[in-house]
Amino acid sequence: MREFWFFWSRAAVRCCRILMFEAIIPLVDSTDVLTVFGARDQHVRRLRDALGVEISHRDGKIRIRGDEASVATATEAIEQLREIVERRGVIAPDDVTLLLSQANGDGEVTDQKPVEVMQAGRQVQARTPGQANYLEAIRENELIFSIGPAGTGKTYLAVAAAVEALKREEVRKIVLVRPAVEAGESLGFLPGDLQAKINPYLRPLLDALREMMDYEQIERFRERDVIELIPLAYMRGRTLNEAFIILDEAQNTTVAQMKMFLTRMGTGSKIVVSGDITQTDLPSNTRSGLTDAIKRLKGIKGFQLVKLSNADIVRHRLVQEIVRAYEEGPRKRKR
Repeated sequence: MREFWFFWSRAAVRCCRILMFEAIIPLVDSTDVLTVFGARDQHVRRLRDALGVEISHRDGKIRIRGDEASVATATEAIEQLREIVERRGVIAPDDVTLLLSQANGDGEVTDQKPVEVMQAGRQVQARTPGQANYLEAIRENELIFSIGPAGTGKTYLAVAAAVEALKREEVRKIVLVRPAVEAGESLGFLPGDLQAKINPYLRPLLDALREMMDYEQIERFRERDVIELIPLAYMRGRTLNEAFIILDEAQNTTVAQMKMFLTRMGTGSKIVVSGDITQTDLPSNTRSGLTDAIKRLKGIKGFQLVKLSNADIVRHRLVQEIVRAYEEGPRKRKR
């Protein structure tokens, strides 16, 4: 069986009998390989799972096998990861996610201004055009609503923008808010003080925050009330000046709660409201404050609605398929 060789993106590629292609990236430094592959091969495993290719390293060479298109995409991704290692010396999970997002055809994000967070050497960037529009809306408006399916970065990017505003002293504090609504199951009695009781509801916001700042810095800011994580019910009666306020899971607010929340806005403040209108956990006869507010606020100066779609999902590749499956409904069984 003859083998046909050609060159693509600095890697030698050959076509095998079963129409499998193999790319070889030669002369790779062993230290760089460890960084590119990641701890326990975590970066390479994501490429393998997402693109359906085999990736291995032997004798100073990285070998990539699979169908032609997947091999080309994986080879380009490995080359870009090598360039990141040469430039920064380390690869973040976000770097791999961005490469996979672009490989999935989500579009390239150009001329984008990165978000500056407080963790040393870390920047947050939009990974899709929809996310870039979202960040631009946050920068240009005082009241922003973001709706879209799970995994589109609604909360993550809002928290990143809030941290950037605090770092630049554009605001004096960050307030992260969530309605205490259980998603279809009762948690029952929760032991501990108030913070322990509300912690399960606020955990997603805290998880996002910990990717932007060091743990000790978060705790210092919380002690000084520079950062607050509170349930929606505790917003009543307050006026928040020079604050960046984020309401997460807003589809689970009632109309009255949404009105109460929005009227907390004080001088020099910014509000970002995010939610997924397809995942409401309110009683069936209760109208969502999110959908109600979108209709009421349309046309108000300083307000902008951003709609994110399945194309903006940047979690595991299966999340897009899962969301699509639920949107389409149960598939008809073949007889």
